[in-house]
Amino acid sequence: MSSVPQGHTLIVGLGLSGSAVARHLTRLGTPFMVADTRQAPPGLHAFREAHPGVAIHCGPLTELDLAQAQEVVLSPGVDPLTPGLERLWKRKLGDIQESENQGAEVAASRILGEIALFVRQCRAPIAAITGSNAKSTVTTLLGEMASEAGLEVAVGGNLGTPALDLLQDHPDADLFVLELSSFQLETTPNLGATAVAFLNLSEDHLDRHGDMTRYRAAKSAIFHGASYAIVNGEDSSTWPREKESHQAPDLVWERFTTKAPQADEWGIGEYDDGTGAQPWLMHGTDPLLAVADMRLPGLHNHANALAAMALGHRLGLPLAAMQRVLKRFPGLPHRGELIGEGQGVRWINDSKGTNVGATLAAMAGLGATLTGKLIWLGGGQGKGADFSPLKTPLKRYAREAIVFGLDAPRLAGDIEGAAPITHTRNLQEALERAAAIACPGDCVLLSPACASLDQFTHYMARGDAFRSWVQEYLATRIDQEHS
Repeated sequence: MSSVPQGHTLIVGLGLSGSAVARHLTRLGTPFMVADTRQAPPGLHAFREAHPGVAIHCGPLTELDLAQAQEVVLSPGVDPLTPGLERLWKRKLGDIQESENQGAEVAASRILGEIALFVRQCRAPIAAITGSNAKSTVTTLLGEMASEAGLEVAVGGNLGTPALDLLQDHPDADLFVLELSSFQLETTPNLGATAVAFLNLSEDHLDRHGDMTRYRAAKSAIFHGASYAIVNGEDSSTWPREKESHQAPDLVWERFTTKAPQADEWGIGEYDDGTGAQPWLMHGTDPLLAVADMRLPGLHNHANALAAMALGHRLGLPLAAMQRVLKRFPGLPHRGELIGEGQGVRWINDSKGTNVGATLAAMAGLGATLTGKLIWLGGGQGKGADFSPLKTPLKRYAREAIVFGLDAPRLAGDIEGAAPITHTRNLQEALERAAAIACPGDCVLLSPACASLDQFTHYMARGDAFRSWVQEYLATRIDQEHS
């Protein structure tokens, strides 16, 4: 059995995050070695070229003695309960419970993640966003608002650039805006952010966390050491609980809602600016921006805007700067992205909708705006989720549900009776079926409620395939109309 040299940090995982950790430790002059449970992980040759002389262990962690490791830094994709790590990890469900294995309890603090290393070195304020859905949109919005206000802002984390690379790329940053996943947060003992958002919670990653209690516990680590939090007024699972408040004794928190706001809430209310009453984004009784002035459509995106504005307000960003961003921001690729419209039919790429909560938001946000019906494309790897909540919006808005991929049979069983269902083998067949049945006023929505790895390398590839097919289809229809 090989072993970690005494005093060395062990990096587990050779992916994007693990490589960022390696670069960071190299800059600090900290000795380290790397382990990956795969026998031949992608990027192994490039890593060896970038870090010559660094020891690399490939294969089960049970074949590596970790006793002398100074710390173990896990990549987000590595489960802390991976065989070989159990004795170094004690999962926390609220208050730490006494462990039967006292050795594990003593060693538990030796496991951490990339974000914990980032916090050690960061000297600027941190704004952090988590949730099952909409993290990337709110993170990007807040980053653009801060930039519009004249700040030197660095945006990344789970979105785009790894946090540790941001430290190197933006040494003079005034603000770091981070999207953080449950995987990143569960290995971050004390984030200590100036402002955080917990946007929503729905079933996701249960194949990793086991149940919703553990999933929520990982997400709620975002509150630890925070000064301000914005949470979802319509989802009490996002609210800090008493035991979490002990980790953030000075925490002030407010709520956003898609309803008319109470005194300190951020919501949507009727306001007359002299041109007639219409829906406005509001903070209590203060009007912020007419909903009609936003470029992003859908009630779910109005909620995203409110969360970003609440964070920006707490960070001291001028209202005018935040308004300008919301008036121009078109949204992100694969997140409610309008690909095109032809013969009165809109085609929307929401491939980032990889869980039920995201798809529910997309269906509700778009369905109410249609003169026709929704044609929904869903399926892939379901990650153990319950799809039955989709029945309500499908029954209300859908012309047909077209399902494909690994878990299509289980998905179809969960939504049976809500709308007509067609089974296809893959996305291309689903698109062909959608084109055959679409009518003027309809919207074809790819928001699969599933991961993509059964048929694609990632959700972006799935969205790209949707975009390419739709663009070619619409171009062909235009050519036919003019021939």
